[in-house]
Amino acid sequence: MRKNIYLDHAATTPVRQEVLQRMLPFFSEKYGNPSSFHSAGKEVKDAMDTARETIAKILNCRSAEIIFTSGGTESDNLGIMGAAHASRDKGKHIITSKIEHPAVLEACKKLAREGFEISYIPVDKDGFIKLNELKKSLRKDTILVSIMYANNEIGTIQPIKEIAKILRDYKKEASRLRSGNMDIPYFHTDACQAAGVLELDIIKLGADLLTFNGSKIYGPKGVGILYVKKGIKLEPIIYGGGQEYRLRSGTENTAGIVGLAAALELAQKEKTAENKRLTELRDYFIEEILKNIKGSRLNGSKTDRLPNNINVYIPKVEGEAMLLYLDSKGIYAATGSACSSMSLKPSHVLIAIGCKDEEAHSSLRFTLGKATIKEDIDCVLKVLPGIVNKLKEISSL
Repeated sequence: MRKNIYLDHAATTPVRQEVLQRMLPFFSEKYGNPSSFHSAGKEVKDAMDTARETIAKILNCRSAEIIFTSGGTESDNLGIMGAAHASRDKGKHIITSKIEHPAVLEACKKLAREGFEISYIPVDKDGFIKLNELKKSLRKDTILVSIMYANNEIGTIQPIKEIAKILRDYKKEASRLRSGNMDIPYFHTDACQAAGVLELDIIKLGADLLTFNGSKIYGPKGVGILYVKKGIKLEPIIYGGGQEYRLRSGTENTAGIVGLAAALELAQKEKTAENKRLTELRDYFIEEILKNIKGSRLNGSKTDRLPNNINVYIPKVEGEAMLLYLDSKGIYAATGSACSSMSLKPSHVLIAIGCKDEEAHSSLRFTLGKATIKEDIDCVLKVLPGIVNKLKEISSL
């Protein structure tokens, strides 16, 4: 077996060589502070502005609407907490879903401790948010709705355009009834898993705030963006020199920003062909697991699913034990979100779609990537049934 079969791309991806080459000059050659007035600083600022323009072109937005941050978590926090604090005079009600990333859920918990009221929309067995529940939850003091674009654990892709339409229609009706322009609730979506794979045209999506980061698209870790639609007010969560249009203070990570733009640009060019390739590998992997491991079941949607995501329930064995055996053979996978992997609690996403605690603990997530080939999957399929059978013999489940 070939060592080191990496099937955890939803957690992070390696930096592409093309991206690294673009970044390298900004570590030791072009090292000026972009806020400096001299030529060395201006050279770096120009590179950062070019990166901002590249990303804005892909998102079909203004470059001034792109805010650079330290990653997806900070972008989610700034979008949610920043919007909530800036709009508290209009209301204190926020809507999100039960399957959001911890970066969203923990931000909402913090706001709840400050007196905001949070409504958590349920999802169906495939992980789709219940749109009727969303409609029912909207009220005159709702200031923000945050629903992720694609789930990091089960890969289900949410109907973002439909959600945006529901909010537009709600605002139109509210404006008509109140004889004034209704600008809230704002719509935020965490697109960290969707970037480089799904549609990012912000006009078509209809989101007011959008998050993604570099580490999921073969770019550097420690950098991300928050798209902020013109006219939306945010309160900063980091204070200092007023960089990033006074929304995110701190000297910018220029190398990371350049790398993020390069990674997104490359992903966009290759998206169609790579999605097709990964979808074929994904469907083959799922079919073979379900065929060869008795009682196994796919978690999440069969169709509206990220092209690289396989999340399966394997009965009567513990996911952590399967991971250890796979790891011993050089196969790297996951049981859920890398951001909560130290928790012994069952996945909140799997519980939300109706899994029992033991079913959640008996699930594995494989996420494919650019380097994944069919031979890798065949290697996993060759050893996984044996691991499962061995664990069943000793399992207490």
